[in-house]
Amino acid sequence: MMIADPETVQASPQSSLETGVEPAAGPEELIIIPVRDVVLLPGTVTPITIGREVSVAAAQQAVREERQVGILMQRDPKLDEPTAIDLHRMGAVANILRYISAPDGTHHIVLQGEQRFRVIDFVKERPYIVARVQRFSDPETLTPAIEARFRFLQQQAVEAFGLMPQAPRELAESVQSIPYPGVLADVVAAYLDIGGDARQELLETLDIPARIDKVTKLLSERLEVLRLTHEIGQQTKAAFDERQREAILREQMAAIQRQLGEGDTRVEESREISEKIAAAKMPKEVDELARKELARYQRMPEGAAEAGPLRTYLDWLTELPWALPDPKPIDIAEARRILDADHFGLPKIKQRIVEYLAVRKLAPGGKAPILCFAGPPGVGKTSLGQSIARAMGRAFVRVSLGGVHDEAEIRGHRRTYVGAMPGNIVQAIRKAGSRDCVMMLDEIDKMGAGIQGDPAAAMLEVLDPEQNFSFRDNYLGLPFDLSHVVFIATANMLDAIPGPLRDRMEIITLAGYTEDEKFEIAKRYLVARQLEANGLKPEQVRIEDEALGRVIRDYTREAGVRGLEREIGRALRHAAMKIAEGSADHVEITADGLTEILGPALYENETAMRTSVPGVATGLAWTPVGGDILFIEAARSPGRGALTLTGQLGEVMRESAQAAMTLVKSQAASFGVAPDIFEKSDIHIHVPAGATPKDGPSAGVAMFIALVSLLSDRTVRSDTAMTGEISLRGLVLPVGGIKEKVTAAARAGLKRVLLPARNRRDYDDIPEDARKRLEFVWLERVEDAVAAAFVGSAATETGQSTS
Repeated sequence: MMIADPETVQASPQSSLETGVEPAAGPEELIIIPVRDVVLLPGTVTPITIGREVSVAAAQQAVREERQVGILMQRDPKLDEPTAIDLHRMGAVANILRYISAPDGTHHIVLQGEQRFRVIDFVKERPYIVARVQRFSDPETLTPAIEARFRFLQQQAVEAFGLMPQAPRELAESVQSIPYPGVLADVVAAYLDIGGDARQELLETLDIPARIDKVTKLLSERLEVLRLTHEIGQQTKAAFDERQREAILREQMAAIQRQLGEGDTRVEESREISEKIAAAKMPKEVDELARKELARYQRMPEGAAEAGPLRTYLDWLTELPWALPDPKPIDIAEARRILDADHFGLPKIKQRIVEYLAVRKLAPGGKAPILCFAGPPGVGKTSLGQSIARAMGRAFVRVSLGGVHDEAEIRGHRRTYVGAMPGNIVQAIRKAGSRDCVMMLDEIDKMGAGIQGDPAAAMLEVLDPEQNFSFRDNYLGLPFDLSHVVFIATANMLDAIPGPLRDRMEIITLAGYTEDEKFEIAKRYLVARQLEANGLKPEQVRIEDEALGRVIRDYTREAGVRGLEREIGRALRHAAMKIAEGSADHVEITADGLTEILGPALYENETAMRTSVPGVATGLAWTPVGGDILFIEAARSPGRGALTLTGQLGEVMRESAQAAMTLVKSQAASFGVAPDIFEKSDIHIHVPAGATPKDGPSAGVAMFIALVSLLSDRTVRSDTAMTGEISLRGLVLPVGGIKEKVTAAARAGLKRVLLPARNRRDYDDIPEDARKRLEFVWLERVEDAVAAAFVGSAATETGQSTS
């Protein structure tokens, strides 16, 4: 903004009134440009940007005709298309000094305010606004009252512009050369930091003394702030040099507080920290260090860069639970009740947890083992930890280790780093507020080493009862006793946990749920939880038992129940929509109506279809999310005895296929296979789902049976699945994951499973529901598998059956 030359702002003939203004001769028509939050005052030069069609048309027409324009401010700046009623009636007549069209399509005009005007009426609004207006000019006559106000305002303006850091040096000199009081008031008001409404009020003030008084009041308030700011700047400049900009800002803040009478807060702050140190009941070593750091904090100057980090360190020391709370008695009967109320089934898991709690009750100071719940997602590992915390009456806190690849996430950062913080272990204890909390280390198998170190190595000290009584966090720099924390870890895959870390934990395996267990879990927990989550009441929606069974069989295929809960939620949301619309007061979700709600069934029992031809056998596989069934397909084509393997098989699985082929060749006659068939045929073994990598020796029996089925033209029983490793001598060797594999067989609707005889030790781990639904055939040799696998066959004496 600039000051217009006072000589160019000419006054029209005035009346004899000394303090008022008289309208200029006769009304005239004036092109109007509406603006937002901009008030142009006479005597000033202001650039503005115009973009609306009305404003652009008005400016262009005024430039073409070399006419003046009227600038009116909108009452509501948010309006994009203001009409006449939306504009103020008082504005400023302006000359367009320059019109600029920018390359980006915007338009800019430079305006010089000349004199005030008032709208009498509006002549037209399109294509631009035209109004009949009456101009007003300020009087030139100076009375003693006006002159006194004029001189005082001029003196204040010179001082204020001299203190403004952004004001040009020539501005004060220009103010001294303004001869007219009204122009001076308008120019000073243009440079004051006031809102558009206040400027509009000054524009509408025609009385010169009143206008000068208003501007003088506003300028006095601004001048007081400028003087105080200048004084503070002079005080702080004497104490600090240019290289301490941050310290300057802090000192200015302190100087402002002193001016306001608030005083120095450091003494009160130090007293509060000292009281917290006394109340924290720290060990002697920690207490001495905390008081030493507090004394150092008190000696620091106000703007010291170390003051903030040191205060944060003292806060951490005082807020950690150093003192051990009084032990709470463990009620074993109540613990059983809590576990039964929170979880269905899992009898062995619950029994082991109760044993763990019993040991903690009898030996509170003993070094209890660190439990690790291992199993597929959605089987209740994390909720078991919450139940243990409830049974022990302790605080529960969860630390997610998934994706952690920095050792500092466990041990913390050293205080020399900017933004240093303690590790997740110390942070969790502070959050729990207790040194004997139950800490769930979730997804411990998802940690990974990176360039910042190996967090699994840092966990070795945390999970070792022989060492964790003096765990040392890098940020604290002091030993912290973790021996009273009850650590519980969870994992999906044990193979991903380093051996030394796995050796420090007692592994408790949670297998997938059977269909009956899922049904009970859904009825007892999932339906009620989803009813509450969707704002429904039990009397409004009912899901039939048969519908729940269909959801389990046809819409989910998982070891846990997370997918099942999602599908139940989908069904309940469909009911909630009907109830919210008012089309129904009560909704029954039936098995027949599931297709309309959830769509077609996602899974079907394809075992019978896949094993209805020779050369196809059903195997059992272990996956990180539970067991699954695996189809082995074999096909024969004319050739010279080549063996082809497909299905993204690992090296061990390929070797199992080659061993099975060699075994069939060596004993072809005993299996009903023509010996010359190998010389005339190529054999292709394929495991479907080729996008999924597969490996391990467990498919040896299934590959052997598929080859015998193909070459002897016999069909494998469609209700039978098998697993086991084979040797070239024909022995069936034991494999792992029997519990998960048998559970998958029961879930898939199979009736019989062929298992290695040396896996009988795993029979008790199989869920009771799966044992009731399946017939078990124990295999010593591959001949037992041949006798039991094909249609019309029965178990031999060595391959005994257990129902």
